[in-house]
Order: sequence, then structure tokens, then C-alpha cells
Amino acid sequence: MFRIRKEFHFSASHQLTHLPADHQCARLHGHNYIVVVELAAETLNADGFVRDYHDLKPLKTYIDDNFDHRHLNDVMDGPSTAENMARHFYDWCAERWPETCAVLVSETPKTWAEYRP
Repeated sequence: MFRIRKEFHFSASHQLTHLPADHQCARLHGHNYIVVVELAAETLNADGFVRDYHDLKPLKTYIDDNFDHRHLNDVMDGPSTAENMARHFYDWCAERWPETCAVLVSETPKTWAEYRP
């Protein structure tokens, strides 16, 4: 199996209002997010790629237009957790690129959430 990954970055605020008031994530705060999309294929295309990295540019545009420097509570359905974002970005990517096999989202240098069906 061949696998490729591409990383995207954005900054945004959010607030997990469903958590207890004394939970640090219940307060308004922000992160510098990293989104990694992973694609896989058993064979390579005629150009020798799983998919050309340039083909993934629409994800950068989508993130820049809808998530970067936004308040995630205003743009996401449900809690704006890294787990929910990983699923959201996975679904968005899988509609466009059937080779999509996973999406990872990082809020901090030490934390990652992954959605992989």
C-alpha cells in the first residue's frame, strides 16, 4: 500500500461550552491547528503518484476561507473538538478524493486526534 500525507495550518478560536465552567476548554481560547490528510492506494497512477499533491490545493482554500482566523463555534456543527474536526475534514476530503484514508488534527504540539474509518 502506498500512502501520502499533506499538512495544512490554520489559527482559530473556539469554546467548548458543553463542558463544566471550571474546565479550561470551556473558556474562549484559540489554537494553531495542523490538519494532515492521508491518502492511500494499492497502485500508483500513470504519473507514479497516489495523487498529485497539487490536487489537494482545494483543501487549503477550503480551510483558509472557512476556518482560518474564525471562531469555530460559528462554523462547525456540534462541539468544535479536534475529533469532530478530523471527521469533518475527512468527510470533505473523501467526497473529492476517494483515496482519502485518514485525517489528523492537532491543537497543540503534543495532542492529535485522528479519524480513520
